[in-house]
Amino acid sequence: MSGELVSLRILLVGADPVRQELWRGAVVQASVPIDFEAVTASAARVALDRGGVDICVLDAALDGGDAASVITSAQAKRPAPLVFASVRRGGARPDAVDGVLPVAADAIDARKAIDICIRAKMPTSVLLAANSDSLRGVVRKILGASRFALNVHEVADGVETLERLGHGGFGLVFLDSDMPGFNGLDIMQGIKRMRPDVTVVVMSSAPPGRSPSESVVFLKKPFYLDDVDAVLQRYFGLKDPR
Repeated sequence: MSGELVSLRILLVGADPVRQELWRGAVVQASVPIDFEAVTASAARVALDRGGVDICVLDAALDGGDAASVITSAQAKRPAPLVFASVRRGGARPDAVDGVLPVAADAIDARKAIDICIRAKMPTSVLLAANSDSLRGVVRKILGASRFALNVHEVADGVETLERLGHGGFGLVFLDSDMPGFNGLDIMQGIKRMRPDVTVVVMSSAPPGRSPSESVVFLKKPFYLDDVDAVLQRYFGLKDPR
């Protein structure tokens, strides 16, 4: 990740008093100042109309109709805040949310949720490494449509990939496996030796292999916006409720 997040404004919508207190306790321990409010759906719509909200979290207890109305209000803003839903395991993901958080059952869960919110709003530098102009164009367009704050930088060969990473600052690399010179897997191994903290997304026309670590993801060509979005969800720590 790169860049700085000075502060964050979060609305927690529809939570019961116990869950509200868990979130408030987590906010106090956050790594950035957070303006936090636990509100009803009607109060959330008013706050969204006033603007300045960064993230709106829909609690698992929130009625479906109220959730839909809050999502509509959030989407009407420019820029629109991120909308996350707390969903119990096996529950349905609401339409049009930007991600799913686990329901906070204790202080540790609440702290994890706050950390995910911070991570999701932190500007993230992405290195897009591909020899093909057309592939870079497709990925650039998909990443440009993302609701997350991504600063995309492009390189066209393996040597430059490693040189740019040597300067640090990147949290995520989209790497074409068909790069000339070094092949993509060789470059991936070089990246992990140099920057083990960086998440590498290997774009390959071959069937995805088993990832050598949690921070390596295989993305099979051809891929689409939803495929890349799933990679970003995983990177930011957002969950699939299944």
